[in-house]
Amino acid sequence: MNPVTPETNPLRAFAVSRRLSALNESVTLSTDAKAKALRAAGRPVVGFAAGEPDFETPAHVVEAAARALEDTSNFRYSPAAGLPELRDVIATQTSARSGRPVSTSQVVVTNGGKQAVYQAFQAVIDPGDEVLLPTPHWTTYPEVIRLADGVPVPVFAGAEHDYKVTPAQLERAYTPRTKALVFVSPSNPTGAVYTPEETRSIGEWALARGVWVITDEIYKDLVYDGVESVSVLALVPELAGQLITLDGVAKTYAMTGWRVGWMVAPDEVARAVANLQSHLTSNVSNISQRAAIAALTGPQDCVESFTAAFDRRRRALVSGLSAIDGVRVPMPQGAFYVYPEVTGLLGRDWSGLRPANTVELAELILAKTEVAVVPGEAFGPSGYLRLSFALADDALAEGIDRLRRFFS
Repeated sequence: MNPVTPETNPLRAFAVSRRLSALNESVTLSTDAKAKALRAAGRPVVGFAAGEPDFETPAHVVEAAARALEDTSNFRYSPAAGLPELRDVIATQTSARSGRPVSTSQVVVTNGGKQAVYQAFQAVIDPGDEVLLPTPHWTTYPEVIRLADGVPVPVFAGAEHDYKVTPAQLERAYTPRTKALVFVSPSNPTGAVYTPEETRSIGEWALARGVWVITDEIYKDLVYDGVESVSVLALVPELAGQLITLDGVAKTYAMTGWRVGWMVAPDEVARAVANLQSHLTSNVSNISQRAAIAALTGPQDCVESFTAAFDRRRRALVSGLSAIDGVRVPMPQGAFYVYPEVTGLLGRDWSGLRPANTVELAELILAKTEVAVVPGEAFGPSGYLRLSFALADDALAEGIDRLRRFFS
């Protein structure tokens, strides 16, 4: 028998597992990284790609972290599920928002919101389970569903429906293998916010069908025009046994780099997730957790000022994009994204090029105007672009001006 060598080993082609080889890169992060690299090289790129507030983390939050550095107990391991003090705060605030009693045992603090998302699907999805995914959707959802050996099932709602799905659409997509529904309001990438009536109807549908609801509330505090983001649990309390709520401090408090997210789930799920996290990462940085406590319990005027700035930029971006022939721009009611339909720009000659899809259109825009946007293919069907208005007013105005001049 001939010995197996690296050259003859049939497994050599699979040095990286099939699971990770099939994983797609985050288009939003890669687009933002490309814009930053071009700026570092001296190019005047305006970046509409990042889902990251441009504000400084509030001073009282930073001060709390500085005080935490003086307590050496924060330099040690802490419970994998999170500091009891932070979990207590999250439980109390979740209970107030939902009108339902929430215990500390139901809370798991995670290394950013993405870890909460990943672990939620690991907790409730088995191989072959289907997950209904309202689309356009955040780019990470289908990837983490597949990492749990689940099957993402897109349910699309376009600009003409304000990017919001209905129970009738969910019913048509439902099969005996449907295990969960993703519900995000306000939405990334569209900024759509479901009304209380729409939220209730979707919650009641999920209850009747007995499917898990994984609801991402990371943008719940960033809403405009008097719109209210209402917890699905507050409207359909009977969902408590089949609901996982995801949240974090990143967007509301400009704390993206602090990496503090969490999930609130039924006790059995929370225990399973805490067990997974004990093997995966152990505890979140204690300094960041102390900062998160300060963010949640301290002055909230920072949130009001952030929201006012976002609102001003939202209106300016929608107005500017709406002036471009071939662009349709629904007004977002939450988060900090605009999601225009741009099919009217495709197949036309722009500086000698005819983009056939929005990947090509985004590449053209970056090359010709030095404006970075994210193509709709990152979130669902082609024909759309995502632009974040989490950037300074002067940069936003410059980016709008470049786009309007190019497409005039």
